[in-house]
Amino acid sequence: MLVFSFLNQVKIFLRLITLFIPLTFRETYFKSLIAGSGYLDYVLWYICITAMLFLCPFQKKMNTTIIIPYPRAASTVTPPVDLHYDFCKLKPLSPEEALEENLLLNSTAWPETPSLSSPLFLSNTSDPAHSTFTILPSIRKGQWHVGDKLEALIKIHDFKGRPKKFGGDVLFAQLHNPTLGAGVVGQVVDHLNGSYSAEFSILWEGSTQVEVTLVHPSEAVRVLHRLNREQPDRIYFKSQFRSGSVTETTICNVCLHPAQQPVCNYTELLTGEPWFCYKPKNLNCDARINHFTGGFKKNITAIEKQLFQRGVNMKVSISASGPANITVSSIVESGPSGYYYEGVWRALYGATVHEFKNSSAITQCLKDKVVHLHGDSTIRQWFEYLNQAVPDLKEFNLHSQKKIGPLMALDNANNILVTYRCHGPPIRFSKVPTSELLYIANKLDNVVGGSNTVIVLSIWSHFSTYPIQFYIRRLQSIRKAVVRLLSRAPDTLVVIRSANPKALITLYDALTVSDWYSLQRDKVLRAMFKGLNVHLVDAWEMVLAHNLPHDLHPPPPIIKNMVNVLLSYICPQKDG
Repeated sequence: MLVFSFLNQVKIFLRLITLFIPLTFRETYFKSLIAGSGYLDYVLWYICITAMLFLCPFQKKMNTTIIIPYPRAASTVTPPVDLHYDFCKLKPLSPEEALEENLLLNSTAWPETPSLSSPLFLSNTSDPAHSTFTILPSIRKGQWHVGDKLEALIKIHDFKGRPKKFGGDVLFAQLHNPTLGAGVVGQVVDHLNGSYSAEFSILWEGSTQVEVTLVHPSEAVRVLHRLNREQPDRIYFKSQFRSGSVTETTICNVCLHPAQQPVCNYTELLTGEPWFCYKPKNLNCDARINHFTGGFKKNITAIEKQLFQRGVNMKVSISASGPANITVSSIVESGPSGYYYEGVWRALYGATVHEFKNSSAITQCLKDKVVHLHGDSTIRQWFEYLNQAVPDLKEFNLHSQKKIGPLMALDNANNILVTYRCHGPPIRFSKVPTSELLYIANKLDNVVGGSNTVIVLSIWSHFSTYPIQFYIRRLQSIRKAVVRLLSRAPDTLVVIRSANPKALITLYDALTVSDWYSLQRDKVLRAMFKGLNVHLVDAWEMVLAHNLPHDLHPPPPIIKNMVNVLLSYICPQKDG
């Protein structure tokens, strides 16, 4: 027994050496054995260590969560019979991470509104047709100047014309002049009594129009909040399993309802990001070959559907009770991050945004640069834009799926490399090979970094139907990887693309990609990367301030401006 114990300790020591000592050091050490003790001693050492490691392998440790224990990855577990626990298996948090999560949840808390009456009557809910806004008098007695603040008072009424007594509606406010190609976002303040204030910075001369939009009534927000709490699996996914001629398909998600069947655990070992599939009846968990969107469960009542009607109470403009326009007679830094003028985005903070008007200007900026784009389809647009805008940037056919990647474009003459890869699940795409289900944090850990490396991240849209805690945990993993990258290569440029408003046309849009969901996640994203040496492209304001319709994938004029911001971070220029 003593001999066995000693050998076991030696085995552990040698295993630790191979795990924690860099490969280059190990190679140097063994080469020194050749010089000091002869080649035969080196060979004997190598054989002994190799035998120890492979004949006496370690037993893997099991991961744990705050809800139920994680099994080992790609293994099976029969879920407990008790059905009364939260079925979203979120990874555990450290005390510091838990504190941060609580602060983030408090910062994104939406105003409490009365419970929906039973039965719910549409006539008692917010109606944009009966609601109004009024431009309040200026401090200059009717005169407006560049640099002033404009304030509008918004009053919400129900379908019977009665004033609402509580807040919680989702409102967007904008100042714009389509002729000048000018626009800026206003800040909306909820007074919690059915009235709201919208404050704008006046940043250009000439005619200016106020526009206020009801995105969702407060009653619809209660439904959206309930769906994320009670039905986070309403968008579900599937995977195919194959061995020989046998193929099976099962449901997958981070939120799987407890069932009397085993579960395959595909939790990512390095980051702890959870993912699960029901085990196929006749195949093993390691027979999984792909991932794809399974469908959408629309579990709301008929009256709740009426809260999400396009042209009635979803993204509908509110009329002014008086004039909606002002004339500005004659730039100060103020609330918004920037504004449009003559169709060009002008930042009020951070780096000065320059126009890169032609391909040669873009090429000169990207010369000798490696640009890695990681995230969802909203960042893939940037890859596509650069590919089209720069003729010398040639895309390589890697025989990968366009939506997933990896995608790669190269300008050999100017030493430019641009890549794109989608983030790990959840992703609402068609069939994705399991080999391509990679997480951003892991990819960042493989980046060397340096002054010629640019990392661009965008991750938000595919997380809208899940509890926001799941999104917070994913960003915490990515943030740790960003910190590690900047620690080993401080000159690396890291840029974050924010969320953006989108068109809400169908009930599916409202229940899965509502602007309210995006707004909550956008607040979390900004808060979690604040204070780090990273830069933000404010896609939210760049879409909201523009006069073009909102779209999940903004149209080319907006994408051009976003890429101009990115290039201005890469190649800052002196004004003038």
